[in-house]
Amino acid sequence: MSASTTTAAAHPGPAKDQAVARALGRRRHRSNRIVEALCVVATVIGLLLLASILFTLLWRGAAGLSLTVFTNTTKPPGSNGGLFNAIVGTLIQTGIGTLIGTPIGLMVGTYLAEYGHSSWLADSVRFVSDVLLSAPSILIGLFVYQLVVNPFGGFSGIAGSLALAVLVIPIVVRTTEDMLQLIPLELREAAVALGSPKWTVIVLICYRAAKDGIVTGILLAIARIAGETAPLLFTSLGNSSEIGSLTRPMASLPVTIYQYAGSAFDDWVQLAWVGALLITVGVLALNIFARYALRARS
Repeated sequence: MSASTTTAAAHPGPAKDQAVARALGRRRHRSNRIVEALCVVATVIGLLLLASILFTLLWRGAAGLSLTVFTNTTKPPGSNGGLFNAIVGTLIQTGIGTLIGTPIGLMVGTYLAEYGHSSWLADSVRFVSDVLLSAPSILIGLFVYQLVVNPFGGFSGIAGSLALAVLVIPIVVRTTEDMLQLIPLELREAAVALGSPKWTVIVLICYRAAKDGIVTGILLAIARIAGETAPLLFTSLGNSSEIGSLTRPMASLPVTIYQYAGSAFDDWVQLAWVGALLITVGVLALNIFARYALRARS
């Protein structure tokens, strides 16, 4: 018998001692069941919280839904006001902010994943992007206030759109870079071997392969800016008399909800619940539609 065999026999382990093996198996099985139970409990708690939020919005918001909500503008208490101007303002500012921020974020993310890699410039851009991603949105509002509102003499819809665009950029940058880095290098090499230039490989191959993740990032950005209040308080503020003017203060659902939710008037509080319901349903509908469209195309 060799020395190694003698040493292994002298120190019994799971492979040599069935009792030790059974004890370890029971302990591992018990630990697995405990962790699994904790994961299930955490999942149930998260689902219950989400369900309670949706139920509360439906219960409190659906009671105030009527045609006047979509046809009347915001009015003084007791005047049968609606949310038409706030809905239009939210759609305009969210749309413009997405149209401005998405191409910039897409190009920056492409540079980081395909060209910059680990250069000092790419690392600096990543650092700034991460700072913007975690920065409070009220700081973005103050930044745009000093850059646009104060020099040009007043609140405006375009200032609100620019503030939302700044919030969109870091989200799209991060998701675009991550999705492009997940694409196998062999796919790029195969396209280059066929004579395709780098920009063609990126546009026609990498973007197509990463489209689901990139679109998901854009939807996350839209979902975030659709409910932002703080940056709009410093940029577009609100307007109950004009609709759709980008050079004047512009109403929005988040700001209207903020103003109405703490009001002492029941009709304003009800409109705040309706506005919260509309934002939630709009974001959910947009996500469902986009995922269905991507799945149908695939």
